[in-house]
Amino acid sequence: MQQDYKTFTNVLIYGAGNSGLITYDAISNDPKRGYEVVGFIDDNPSKIGKKINLLIVYGLDKITKNFIEKNNIEEVIISIQSVDSTRLLQITAQLFELGLKVKIVPPVQQWIDGDLSVGQIKDVKIEDLLGREPINIINPSLNNEYENQVILITGAAGSIGSEIARKINNYSYKKLILIDSAESALYDLQQEFIQNGIKNFIAIVADVRDYGRMEYLFNVYKPKIVFHAAAYKHVPLMENNPYEAVSVNIRGTKNIASLAVRHSIAKFVLISTDKAVNPTNVMGASKRIAELYVNCLKGKGQTKFITTRFGNVLGSNGSVIPLFKRQIEAGGPLTVTHKEITRYFMTISEACQLVLEAATMGNGGEIFVFDMGKSIKIFDLAKNMIILSGLQYPEDVDIKITGLRPGEKIFEELLADGENTIPTYHEKIMIAKTKQVNIAEDTESRILNLCNINSKTQTLEIVSLIKEIIPEYISNNSKFEVLDSKK
Repeated sequence: MQQDYKTFTNVLIYGAGNSGLITYDAISNDPKRGYEVVGFIDDNPSKIGKKINLLIVYGLDKITKNFIEKNNIEEVIISIQSVDSTRLLQITAQLFELGLKVKIVPPVQQWIDGDLSVGQIKDVKIEDLLGREPINIINPSLNNEYENQVILITGAAGSIGSEIARKINNYSYKKLILIDSAESALYDLQQEFIQNGIKNFIAIVADVRDYGRMEYLFNVYKPKIVFHAAAYKHVPLMENNPYEAVSVNIRGTKNIASLAVRHSIAKFVLISTDKAVNPTNVMGASKRIAELYVNCLKGKGQTKFITTRFGNVLGSNGSVIPLFKRQIEAGGPLTVTHKEITRYFMTISEACQLVLEAATMGNGGEIFVFDMGKSIKIFDLAKNMIILSGLQYPEDVDIKITGLRPGEKIFEELLADGENTIPTYHEKIMIAKTKQVNIAEDTESRILNLCNINSKTQTLEIVSLIKEIIPEYISNNSKFEVLDSKK
């Protein structure tokens, strides 16, 4: 009679602290036990070489190809509760290169009734490697801020606008007005809300460039809080279409912001970008002018104007991660514009929670910047995404360096030269202490003049007008560099 032998997967636990020991106990006590723990790894020199439950604690430098083959190790489970995202990226990259699978133990607050089960140990996802500690805002003042209010969101079908809308549903608002010109995306959001039993909202197909239409909607619905997320955001496309960048990002903002003043809106929140800081492209410069315009309106009515500025959001429409996923599915190569290019990342959910929080704390005139953690090298991100897909780099999928696109920076910044930050009561939200900008009648009139250009205006003339308003806007890898030589 043939005997059945139970096979185990040999694993190492990364982390010899409390979390690592709890993980060891969870694995040892699991009735469906499929793992055999053969040792621990730890960064702490005082733990390395010692034994825990008769198992040796190794330093990462001891985990070599030879060691893995000798001990038949297949996986490493990372069980460190306070691991820094940059360190997590380094650890996983090293383990991936050794051909190991990597799993991770979730944060302790996600354990069921305070206990860890083996089923909660999951494969490392790219979001873990960009490793932002989930932010859970529990702030009663948010309930007070949004309770019984009519709230209007422009760009409501986009990545940020739609997530703000979802989060607003946690509060007892009076009515939610969702505006977007993207009909299909807005329809999808409308159907999602209907399916979830949300009734006190209306989805409206409308364009922020159409002042008359916007004025009509303000008259009909009388909003008190506005989140202005409508914008064109793709750097290469706006570099080739500056008229559209001006039309949507500047004129659209002017329309909504000036209507906010006319209708005594309580708060107007502008969703801006780190690309507005020392801009090198048309898109970033157009968003910086949008920031300036709302500053021009400060004190002209009852409206409190608040700007939130943050970097790339994971999984947003057109962001690098969905692009890499599609490229991996197609067999590669993954395209990276420069080997040293870095970007800041946060999750859409986190960004929108911080937007709602900043809106609550804003008194008008502030530019809020978010703690984006460490910037991530896109080349490393691409390499890790290949390995996470169960493929080898470069054997299965390669990475191609395509060269910087027009207007693209190697490094993004969250603060302009001469800016630093003032802390707020929320550790992840700071106020940019902006250097004094002479926002006189001249600045406002220049912006209004720019908004009045027509679609037949030459691109060089449009960008020249933008540069007159934003002297720190120096084009990079762009045909508009010719205008900077005249400065």
